[in-house]
Amino acid sequence: MSLTYRPRRLRRTPTLRRMVRETVLRTEDLIAPLFIAEGRGVARPIGSMPGQAQLSVDQIDREIDDLMELRVPAVLLFGIPARKDSNGSAAWDPAGPVPSAIRAIRSRAPDMAVIADVCLCEYTDHGHCGLINTRDDELVYNPHEPEGALLNDPTLELLARAAVAYAEAGADIVAPSAMMDGQVAAIRAGLDRAGHLSVPIMAYAAKFASAFYGPFREAAESTPRFGDRRAYQMDPANGREALREVALDAAEGADMLMVKPAGAYLDVIRMVRERYDLPLAAYQVSGEYAMLKAAAQNGWLDERRAAMESLLGIKRAGADLIITYYAKEAARWLIEDRDGKAL
Repeated sequence: MSLTYRPRRLRRTPTLRRMVRETVLRTEDLIAPLFIAEGRGVARPIGSMPGQAQLSVDQIDREIDDLMELRVPAVLLFGIPARKDSNGSAAWDPAGPVPSAIRAIRSRAPDMAVIADVCLCEYTDHGHCGLINTRDDELVYNPHEPEGALLNDPTLELLARAAVAYAEAGADIVAPSAMMDGQVAAIRAGLDRAGHLSVPIMAYAAKFASAFYGPFREAAESTPRFGDRRAYQMDPANGREALREVALDAAEGADMLMVKPAGAYLDVIRMVRERYDLPLAAYQVSGEYAMLKAAAQNGWLDERRAAMESLLGIKRAGADLIITYYAKEAARWLIEDRDGKAL
C-alpha cells in the first residue's frame, strides 16, 4: 500500500522534530512562586512540596541568583507574617515580608519582574480572603448578611491598600487573587490615586475552588479556621461562568489575565485565549506539583519528562506565561536539552 502522506517522516530525528514543533516552551515563559516568611534565618522546608521552602528575606539571595542565572524572568511573592489579625493588617505593613522582599529583590536583581500576590488569607487569623461578618466588628457588621460570611465590598478597600503598599515597595505587577467582585477596579483606582498609574494588574480572573490547593495552604499557613472558600472561588463545573469572570476583570482594567489551576482547566485556558488578546497566565498549582513529585519519588513516572509535558500542555492550551513551582528545574532542563531530548 502506498501512502501519500506519512506523518512519521518529520519525526525521524531530533532536528526535524525541533524544526516543525508547533509549541515552544521557553525559560522566559516561567514565573517562580516564593513564600516569604517574616523574621531572619528562616529556611523552612514545606513537607508537601519537596524542593520548596518558606524563606525569610535574608535567605532569598541564592534563590534569586539561581533564577536570574537560569533566565527565569519573574517571581510571584506570598507573605507569611509573624502576626495575624481579623482584617489582615500585616498585608499592607511596609515592613512586612512582601514589601521587604520586593525591596531586596529590586536591589539585587533590578531586571527581575517582581509580582506581588494581593490577598488577605495569609494575613487573617481566620484564614479567609477578606473581612468576616461578625457582631464583634461594629465597623463592618452587616445585619443583612449571615454571621461568618465574607464581606465583599468592605474587603475591596483593604485589597487596594495592600496593592498600593506593594507598589510603593517597588512591585512591577500586582496580582489580586481574593476573588472579590470588583477587586480589579478597586485596586486600579487605589493605585492610580497613589500615583502608580504604570503598575499593571495581573488578575486571577478565573480562580476555581480547587482541591489542588491543599499543599499551598500548608506553605502559606492559610487554611480557613471555619468553612471553605466555595462561596467566592469558582465552581469547578463552570466554564461559561469563567468567561463572565474574565470579562468583568478585563472591563475593570486588568492588564493581564490568569486561570488557576492549570492542569484540570486547560479547556478554560483555551476558551480565554480564543476570546481575549490580553497576556494570559496559568498557574500550575501546589497540588499539581506535589502529585508529580510524589509519583516520581515512588518511581511511577519519569519526573523530568512528565513535568515538562505538563508545562508544554499548558502552553499549548494558550497560556503565554506559566506560574509553576517547577520554574527553576524546568529552566535548567530546557537549557540542558536544547537538542530537543526533553520530551
